[in-house]
Amino acid sequence: MMFRGIIKYVAFFGVLVGIAIITRVLEQVVEKASPKAPKTNENDDQLVRRDLTNTDSPSSPLKNTAQAKLEITVEQPKTGEKKIVKKLSLKTIVYAVTPTYARFLQKAELTRLSQTLKHVKDFHWIVVEDSYQKTPLVTRFLANSGLNYTHLNIRTPVELRPLKNKPRWTKARGVEQRNIAIKWLRDNININKTNGVVYFADDDNTYDIRLFEEMRDIKKIGVWPVAFTGAARYAGPLCKDGRVVGFYTNWRPSRTFPLDMAAFAINVKRLIVDKPKAHFDADAKPGDLENSFLEQVGTREDLEARASNCSKVYNN
Repeated sequence: MMFRGIIKYVAFFGVLVGIAIITRVLEQVVEKASPKAPKTNENDDQLVRRDLTNTDSPSSPLKNTAQAKLEITVEQPKTGEKKIVKKLSLKTIVYAVTPTYARFLQKAELTRLSQTLKHVKDFHWIVVEDSYQKTPLVTRFLANSGLNYTHLNIRTPVELRPLKNKPRWTKARGVEQRNIAIKWLRDNININKTNGVVYFADDDNTYDIRLFEEMRDIKKIGVWPVAFTGAARYAGPLCKDGRVVGFYTNWRPSRTFPLDMAAFAINVKRLIVDKPKAHFDADAKPGDLENSFLEQVGTREDLEARASNCSKVYNN
């Protein structure tokens, strides 16, 4: 009986390994099929990394100056007569930054995410491809999405890509893509005409639309718990009376900000005016990308509790 059990275990393990190998092969096939820039010399990748000029957008940033009319009753000081005065106030735009790369499930995951984002009001989607050129697949997908979007692309340099036969987590992913999106925001957003928050929404996660409403009134850095991260059912901040008093995490709790990429959003003014040099560090150790970024943006005292005092989970 024990011998049969061992055989079953080995067979099951072999199936899992086989599935992993097939998935990896398919990803490599898709990546090889994606457009690549012709290489003229060995420094091409370094040139691509430094060139952040490819930021053309089909969506004008002027569309993001969303305004709402407010009716305010004002009493005249002399006559006592009450008069309704109409004023314009700026709505808060949610800017979601989504890095994406060519793979077997790319379109399926972008489709799932876009169906959620369609229900979010006052929203702008910044999709950044890890590619030398904008691919036809993503270009067509965004054009048919019905969303207000900006389509960017930049290829991850060779030295920042995971080595073959190595897990993807050995290298920080989406660094160049998030940085070029931040640059687009700084180059295109008029902070005097736009209120907004920036959220880094990966395409392989799921989101409850209530999360986007939670982040609209963030003044500095809003935080909340996230499910299925760091080998735990959930992880994130521990909050009391709207303030962060600690963190629950299984992964390096000694970090200043032990948070997942999906567990925070930042007021756009914070990135453009207050911290104009904040960026994602390509040299950050695995698992430390979010922490190194947030250390540039603020302190623990700047964190604002969301999701009912960090008691609810809206995404993973």
